[in-house]
Amino acid sequence: MDQGELSRAATARRGLPPLTDRQVDRACSLLRDDGLRAVRHELEVEDERVLREQQELTEIPAPPFGEAERARRMSELLTDAGLEDVQTDGEGNVVALLPSANGDGPGRGPIVVSAHLDTVFPEGTDVRVRRRGDRLVGPGISDDGRGLAALLAVARALVRRRVTLCHPVLFAATVGEEGAGDLRGVRHLFRQDGAARSAVAFLSLDGAGLNRIVSAGLGSRRFRAALEGPGGHSWVNWGTANPIHALGCAVSRWVAITLPEEPAATLTVARWGGGTSINAIPQEAWVELELRCSSEGVLEALEAEVREVLEAAVSDTHRSAAHSTEPLRAELRSIGRRPAGETAPGAMIVRSAAAATRAIGGSPELAVSSTDANIPMALGIPAITMGAGGEAGAAHTTEEWYRNVQGPEGILRALLTLALMDEDADGE
Repeated sequence: MDQGELSRAATARRGLPPLTDRQVDRACSLLRDDGLRAVRHELEVEDERVLREQQELTEIPAPPFGEAERARRMSELLTDAGLEDVQTDGEGNVVALLPSANGDGPGRGPIVVSAHLDTVFPEGTDVRVRRRGDRLVGPGISDDGRGLAALLAVARALVRRRVTLCHPVLFAATVGEEGAGDLRGVRHLFRQDGAARSAVAFLSLDGAGLNRIVSAGLGSRRFRAALEGPGGHSWVNWGTANPIHALGCAVSRWVAITLPEEPAATLTVARWGGGTSINAIPQEAWVELELRCSSEGVLEALEAEVREVLEAAVSDTHRSAAHSTEPLRAELRSIGRRPAGETAPGAMIVRSAAAATRAIGGSPELAVSSTDANIPMALGIPAITMGAGGEAGAAHTTEEWYRNVQGPEGILRALLTLALMDEDADGE
C-alpha cells in the first residue's frame, strides 16, 4: 500500500454502508457455525506460523522491479497451502485458482484475493527483521509482509473446505504495487488475457488493522519535466536562457495553484536536478512532481494547468534572457498514472466487509487510499482493500514495525467477508 496517505485517509472517511440488523446477524451467525468456529480456532493455533511466514517473506528482498526471489518463495508456500497449479504470469505475479464448492459454471467469475510482493526499499537495503519487545521491526514487515502472510492463511483455511463459497477464488501475489511500479502487476491481471479478466470482485490484503476498508482509490499522475538549453560559461555566456531558472519559475507557480478541498487534491514537487558545474550555465535540468485526487476529472484539469504553467515559465524565461539564444526545449513526460475509482458503499463487498468487521468487534471505517484495488475500481469491478489484523507504524521507513494485536481476527475478517458474499453479489 502507498502508506503515505494513511493519516489523511483516517480523516477522509465517507459514509458507512447501510447495514441492516440482518446482515450483521448473518455475520455473527456464520461465526457461530461449526466450520468458521473451527477456522477461528485453527487461526489462533497457527498464529505463530503466520508470524514466521510474515518474517521470512519480509526478509527476502523485493525492491521495485526485483520481486522474483520473493515470488518464488510465495509460489512454494501457496503450493504447500494446498493450492494446485500455482503459476507465475508474464509480469511476475504469482497466481493460483481455488475452484468453488459449487463448481465453475458459465459466467461464474472469481473473487480475487491479493497481496503485493514488492516494497519501496531499493536493492541493498538491510531487510532483516528484529524483535523489540512485542514488535517485529523491519522494512516491509507490515506493508506488505503482513498481507502476504494473511493471504497464505486464508488459502489454507479455504483449502480445508471449512468455508463454502459460491465463486472460485483467485489468489494473486502481485508485483509493482509501490511507487514506480505503477500497479503493473494488477494491471496485467486485468488485461484481456489476464487471470482476473472475468473477476466479479477484488479484495486486497495490505498492511495491518481491523477497521479500515478502502473503498475509494486515490488516483495519481506523476511527471518528469525536462528542459534543455545551449548552456555556456557562467561569465562569458551570462544571459543565456537557463533551464534551472525556468524550472524554478515553474515550480513557484505550480505550488501557487489553487487546489480543491472537496474532493481533496495535492501537488507535490518531489525531486529535481541538473547542471554540471558551479561555473557553468546548465544545458539541462529536470524536476519530478505528482498530483493526487480521488477524482479523474480534477486530475485531468490539474494536469492541463501544470502543462500550461510549464509552457509559460519556459516562454517567460526565454523572453527575459539578456542575450538572444536558441529557445529552451521542454518536455513533460508521464512517469506514472494510477486511475482513481470508487466502489459504492452499498456494494455487496463493502457491506460484507463492514458486517464482518462489526461481527469481530471492530468499527468499520471507509477510506480513500492508493492500492492495487485502484485498477479494478476504475474498471467498474467491486473492489476494496483491508488490513490483515495487528497494529503497525513507521511505514516506508527502515524502522517499520508490526505488533500482533488481534492478528488472527484480521485474517478471520477477510474470510468472513468472503463467506458473506453469496451468489446475490453478482453484478452489484
